[in-house]
Amino acid sequence: MSIRRYLVRKLGDHRGSPRLYIDTMALKEAGFEPGACYTRHIDKEAGRVVLKLDPSGAHRVSKKEKAGATVPVIDINSRDALSPLDGLQAVRLVIQDGMIAAMAPASQLNARRRLQRLREHLQQGKVVAASLSHGGGILDNAAHCGLSSAGINSELAFANEIDTDLMEHACSVNEVWGENTIGLGAGMQEVVQDEWLMQRLPNIDILAVGIPCSGASRAGATKRKLQLMEDHPEVGHLAASFLMMVQRTQPAVVVVECVTEYASTGSAQIMRQHLRDSGYQVNEVTLSGKEFGVLENRHRWFLVATTTGISLELDALAPSCTPVRSVAQVLEPVAQDDGAWRSFDYLKAKQVRDEQKGNGFAMQIVRPSDCSVPVLRKGYHKGGSTDPLLAHPSKDGLYRQFTSREHARIKGIPEHLVQGMSETRAHQLLGQSVLFQPVKALFERIGQCLNDWAGQTRMETASAPTYSLLRATG
Repeated sequence: MSIRRYLVRKLGDHRGSPRLYIDTMALKEAGFEPGACYTRHIDKEAGRVVLKLDPSGAHRVSKKEKAGATVPVIDINSRDALSPLDGLQAVRLVIQDGMIAAMAPASQLNARRRLQRLREHLQQGKVVAASLSHGGGILDNAAHCGLSSAGINSELAFANEIDTDLMEHACSVNEVWGENTIGLGAGMQEVVQDEWLMQRLPNIDILAVGIPCSGASRAGATKRKLQLMEDHPEVGHLAASFLMMVQRTQPAVVVVECVTEYASTGSAQIMRQHLRDSGYQVNEVTLSGKEFGVLENRHRWFLVATTTGISLELDALAPSCTPVRSVAQVLEPVAQDDGAWRSFDYLKAKQVRDEQKGNGFAMQIVRPSDCSVPVLRKGYHKGGSTDPLLAHPSKDGLYRQFTSREHARIKGIPEHLVQGMSETRAHQLLGQSVLFQPVKALFERIGQCLNDWAGQTRMETASAPTYSLLRATG
């Protein structure tokens, strides 16, 4: 059956009843000429009204004159006849040869299905999650713990990570992986183009992504001399792949994490507005380690999109009182004559050159009594000029790098998540990860809001699309 038109139209109101008014020449193309008879099929269960051409039908196509042409018109102004469309502000019209279907817009129908599926899963005691840019699954582990603190169990349906070694490591040590978790070891942009694969991925409740920050971070942008984050050749375009995955898996809740600079990019704005038009309410928050008692005061931006109907408040996530910790509490017992203690003369010489150039780079020395540690980056194992070094307890001028176990403790990350990794790989994984406690608190709040929503006796109707012809065309 040929499709003549696909239209999204406002559902009007006339004399206290909803009104569906269709005036397009596509009606004539589909056989609905002025004077033609048709029947109405009201399908409340499917949420649609179907009009079919029928010579003996009780209803007739009318007409109007427009610009010298006769235009077919179908005008339905009845609460009973339009009862499947109750509560809608806009409807989707599919005009085919001999038939017209009126139903909720796809965005609204998707939102309704997301909420129905989420409610069912919460009643069953477990939500379904998925992860993009999974890394070693540190964000997902913190999310799992946060949801668990709110009384919600979660299972990881699939995880996507381009670094297959990291994915295999996570599979072996990270308890969020279950026997049915699917590992997708490929670039996100490759995964979403595989129609065969995408058809086999399940719909989920929660999607989390640590969007790669190489193009948005100050260091990454400076290194590549990028004018725009999107100019990064490897990761600058991944917002598109992420949104394609959202469309396919239809999560009820979406969480995006990145450096704070990402919030000001064009990609972030596209995410906000596309999610809005897909039936989500978008909230954003920046969380810092210091607020949660973490030694490393890393700041991270989070975008949390919840399907319309789920209320989410992200204020006051940090505890009102946190214990003051010192670096000494996370140190391993490294002997004072161990070879790890070095003079790092090459860094001292570079610091002198940098001071002469006036570029501001300087060594960052940490002592056991300190209550904070500068950010430990992905390349910490390389011993860069600004990477934090621990001062020797008794010998001036000697320092050592933090071990990977100390690195994990500084970030508050469970040590078993880097168990069995080399020092280099462990530092790489930890350096590009989130801080554990802020993410755990965020997902605990999300879990609490899901519980509050699930306790409501009536499921709120998702809103209609917010775009308009006037705004779209200027």
